[in-house]
Amino acid sequence: MRYPRTMKHYPLTKHLRLLCAALSLFAAGAGAGAAELRIGLSGEVTSLDPQYLAAQPNLTVARHVFESLTDVDPQTRLIPGLAERWRAIDATTWEFNLRRGVKFHDGSPLTADDVAFSLARPLSIKGSPGGFAAYVRAVASTTVVDANTLRVKTKYPYGALPEDLNSILIVSKKHAQNAGPEDFDSGRALVGTGPYKFLRYQRGDRLELTRNEQWWGKAPAWDKVTLRILPADPSRTAALLSGELDVIEHVPSADIKNINKNNKLHVTQTTSWRTILLHLDQYRAQPPGVSDLNGKPLSANPFMDLRVRRAMSKAINRQAIAERVMEGLALPAANVVSPGVFGYSALKTEAHDPEGAKRLLAEAGYPNGFRVTLAGPNNRYINDEQVLQTVAQLLTRIGIQTRVEAAPMSAFLGRVRKEEISFALLGWGSFAADLSLRSLVATPNADKGYGAWNWGRYNNPKVEKLMEQALGSVDRSKRETLARDASAMAMQDLAFIPLHHQVVSWAMRANLAYVPRTDEFTFAHHFTPR
Repeated sequence: MRYPRTMKHYPLTKHLRLLCAALSLFAAGAGAGAAELRIGLSGEVTSLDPQYLAAQPNLTVARHVFESLTDVDPQTRLIPGLAERWRAIDATTWEFNLRRGVKFHDGSPLTADDVAFSLARPLSIKGSPGGFAAYVRAVASTTVVDANTLRVKTKYPYGALPEDLNSILIVSKKHAQNAGPEDFDSGRALVGTGPYKFLRYQRGDRLELTRNEQWWGKAPAWDKVTLRILPADPSRTAALLSGELDVIEHVPSADIKNINKNNKLHVTQTTSWRTILLHLDQYRAQPPGVSDLNGKPLSANPFMDLRVRRAMSKAINRQAIAERVMEGLALPAANVVSPGVFGYSALKTEAHDPEGAKRLLAEAGYPNGFRVTLAGPNNRYINDEQVLQTVAQLLTRIGIQTRVEAAPMSAFLGRVRKEEISFALLGWGSFAADLSLRSLVATPNADKGYGAWNWGRYNNPKVEKLMEQALGSVDRSKRETLARDASAMAMQDLAFIPLHHQVVSWAMRANLAYVPRTDEFTFAHHFTPR
């Protein structure tokens, strides 16, 4: 329809012009179309099966499609998920009441049968390099009371079950019962209750999703979401600057200043729950990669001596790493969890004291030091390879000649699983201190799900007793006190050497908003136009 030029004076036309302008701005911020959001992810996605590998990149994509009984807010505080409420009937019995009216993407209703199946499934998955079995090891049985009520019996008093079940994504029994990894990657079994449904997946490149119009939650702003897999930092930043992407996660520290100068973009940040730490072999008499200065085996494992571990900790200048290597994207660490996380205690960060470190080495019988190999990933954590090189230089200065072996995360983990590494860098994040201790320092116990990431096989019965008392308490105040005591004891004994807590960043178009998450997750349905 054509209008006369004088139409511009009519109030209706003025309103239309304002609406068109608003829509134009919205489209410019949302990417290729007003209803599409394009996100650059920083990690490799290895499987779309939400219960195969407990790796952050896999979970990031999975949580767009699947949901868990309990959820957490951006500050990692526990909130309702698919369960509207839950309660401890006694020390070993929990009851979960499901939301009514929740449907899977195929239109079938979510029932307690699907939940019971989902809680049992992780124990049946074979060949995972790091699965979810640990989160259900405490479960003795599940009882379906009715379609919307489930009771979970634990093998022993266990207060951390609601947190553990946040890690178990609920799958459709009908679609997942006989499904293999290829069924999830193809989309055939990728049927959840979440805000987005599967559209297509191109391994190593992208996952495309479409909005679930039947989702029980607040409707997301985006009809379509494209999750691009871009582990290389320069590629992610370039794609954002060129307009190919609307959002990127884990912004390279070197790029933040320039992005903040761009009035079409902005950065949002928060302290992550992730602690970067160093595991040390504390179980083998002659750990691989450790020798005297001539390359000959030592008579004993130096890492088993607390004086040596303390010397290594004193050699590390955490403040310099945070300020220079991490370019401000880190807080020096002395704890197993970061500030604000359940069970955090304000322990004093080890001071940089190279002379004191040398004295401790001499006391331990290593006045001239020894040789070690430090291994870690070069594509997983912020500036991870630079951190490895810096730690190596600092240790070398006190006489511990350190060589670095950095590799992509998948290759690095393969060597760890083969027990080829005795000194390694790891990043770990959790909802609570006692849960972190369970994975990182507890004696490996497959039946209880303990010590899955205790690479150094650290063993301290006193720490473990306090940790188990914390995990067993359904009184959250008592549990937190015990968790603090256990983590303080583990850190005094240097079960591992903490380096820093990451500061996590997202960069995005200026007219997008995102509440930064302590757990580092990037969720399309939490981005809003502004």
